[in-house]
Parts: sequence; C-alpha cells; structure tokens
Amino acid sequence: MNASASASASASTPACGPMPAPAGPWVDPAAAPQPHAGMPPFDTSGPPISFFEFWPMWAFYPPVALYAGWLMLRHRGVLLPTAANPSFPGGGFFGESKARILALAVEHLPAWVAPFVRIDRPVAALADPAREAELALARLAAAGIALPVVAKPDLGCRGAGVKLVRTPEALRAYLAAFPEDASLVLQRLVPHEGEAGIFYCREPGEARGRIVSITLKYFPYVRGDGRRTLRELILDDPRAGRLQHLYLGRHAARLDQVPAAGEAVRLAFAGSHSRGAIFRNGTHLVTEAMEARFEAIARRLPEFHFGRFDVRFESFAELQRGRGFTIVEINGAGAESTHIWDRRTGLLQAWADLMLQYRALFRIGAANRARGFAPMRMADFVRDYRREKHLTPLYPPTD
Repeated sequence: MNASASASASASTPACGPMPAPAGPWVDPAAAPQPHAGMPPFDTSGPPISFFEFWPMWAFYPPVALYAGWLMLRHRGVLLPTAANPSFPGGGFFGESKARILALAVEHLPAWVAPFVRIDRPVAALADPAREAELALARLAAAGIALPVVAKPDLGCRGAGVKLVRTPEALRAYLAAFPEDASLVLQRLVPHEGEAGIFYCREPGEARGRIVSITLKYFPYVRGDGRRTLRELILDDPRAGRLQHLYLGRHAARLDQVPAAGEAVRLAFAGSHSRGAIFRNGTHLVTEAMEARFEAIARRLPEFHFGRFDVRFESFAELQRGRGFTIVEINGAGAESTHIWDRRTGLLQAWADLMLQYRALFRIGAANRARGFAPMRMADFVRDYRREKHLTPLYPPTD
C-alpha cells in the first residue's frame, strides 16, 4: 500500500527557522559506490531476515485486514482513509497519481522536493519509443533536469517499475517496455546513499503532529574477493543468498563475472523492501529538530495529516538536525510504517504497530468527514484499484 503528496504554508506552522535548500551538487557516484555512506552504522548482528519478513501478503495481512474491517464498522465508513488527506487524490490511499502529489509538493515545497516531469505514453497505435524519448529529453531539459534520472510509474507501489536511467538509449528502452496509454515520472536523481521513510501523523485540531516511525533503508551489497563470481557472492551472502530470487535475474548479464577484490556491487537500486532493500527501525533516532522540520513541512501541505516522506540525504546526522535532505516521494493514507520489516521486529509487534497506524488513520478520516470532507466514492475507488492492478504486471523490471 502506497501513495504520494505535497502542500502549502500555514499561519500555525511552528517557528523552526528558515527552510534552507538541500545540499548539492547533483553528481552520479555510481562509479565508486560507498555502501551505506552517510547512514547510521549498519548492524549485521542477529538474523539476516525475520521468519515472516517475506511471507506472501495473504499470509501476513489477514489480522490487520480484520482489524481494519472492524474500524470500518465502528466509524461507519469503508473508505474513510480516503478522507485522511483531502488535498491528495483519494487521500493517497490506493491508485493515486504520484505526479499529482509531487506537483502539489513542488508547488508548496520547491526547495525540498526532487524535481520531475510526467510523461504520458500514447495508445499502442501511436507509440514510437524513439520519438517519445526525444520529447522526454526535451521536457527534462526544459525543467532543468539532466540524466541520470529515476524512472517510475505514475500509478504503482512497492517499487514496481523503478529504474535508474543513465542514457538516452536506456530511456528509449524503458519507454519501449512501459505499457502504452499509461503515465510515468522521470525524477532527478538524488545521488546519495542515505534513504529513510519518515512517517508523520497529526489529527485534525491537534496543535502539533509527530513522527511515529522512521525506517532506515540500506541498499544491499556484496563485496568482491577477486575469486568468486557475482553469482557465488550472492549465493554465499547470509541475506542475499536467502533472497536470490530477487537478485539473480536482475543481474543475469553479469553473474559469471568476477568482481575485483574489495569491489562493492550494489544488488538493488529501488528503496523498496519487497524489491530487496534492507529496512531497519530508526524510530528511536527521532530528534526535536527533525520533528520540528517535518512539522513545518507537513503544515505547508494543504490538509496533510497522515503519511510517509521518503527522503534521501548525504548525512543522517544532518537529517537529525532537520536539514540536508530531499523528498523523493510522499505517500499518503496507503503508506505503511515500514520499520516493521526490521528483522528484529516480532510478528505480534508488527501486527500491533500496523493496527495502531490504522486506528489513527480511521480517526483522522472520521474527523475530516465531520469537517465536511467526503470520502472517495466506491465506484471511483474500484476504477482506480482495477487500473493499478492491471498496469502493475506490465511495468519494466525494477532495478
């Protein structure tokens, strides 16, 4: 479950100083990756994954779904979550447009959001990936965005279809593989290793919101020894070897190559747990400066109450000071407290944390309904749900 968002200034915004622009410059560090640079130390003690971490959705989510069903009855509203963020399409609950939410964010938080362009693919009869790539490059140039960029579907969640596009040829190939009559986002690459999900919540009428969850996202690497092939390195790694289905196909063209001794090979680009990123619970690392900054940012988004800011940064210490980060996506009512995928989180605790999240979400939706914001119509929700479910299997493979 996922979404995105953005916003506007408010007289009630807490005083926390001017909002400086994120640090630059925009460079591509991929030639010499530094695993986990700028992140808190990566703890490799304990089990590499939890026993339920990669359960199928039908096995993990039934207790949470039953609790959500009870909340629907209690609050007399099946789609109350869609009223949680009235300025987001469908509250950012499901099937929402990333581009619409990012556009709202760029309008109200231009210094804090990675710029992007939205590209609409034509129907099959009119599709010409070469010409589309030329037009897309022109759109990027007009927006002041140079390659490399991050390409991702406008409708989609859990990292589906996310790719790092470095060259015009790669852009042409991405467009050729992307479903016709669908939209995608090309976003400026934020060239830092650090990434985190900052979950914010504020009930209507509350004087101040709070950060309820921080997920630290570590990208998986294996390190060459000059002897073993990439395939062997993956299979021998305590974690990657248990998730080989996520990595072997993605790196099929180079599995028989032997990385040099000490060479770090990144196995996943997208910061999505289901696509192979490693999540750690960083909620205990919240600081007052950090909370004040995200309160100020959230208040600038019109009627934003509930969701997760996915941010990239060069230094987590700077993020804790409330600066030096860039927002790459904002997920609304469909966001998840992804710290639960820390391998040390127990199953009962994961369920409890998600139930607390849904309890707050339905309270916010009910409060906004009482303020005059109507939830999404069921017919519109079903239409958007079917559209996203239809498109997701058609997206290019995720990096």
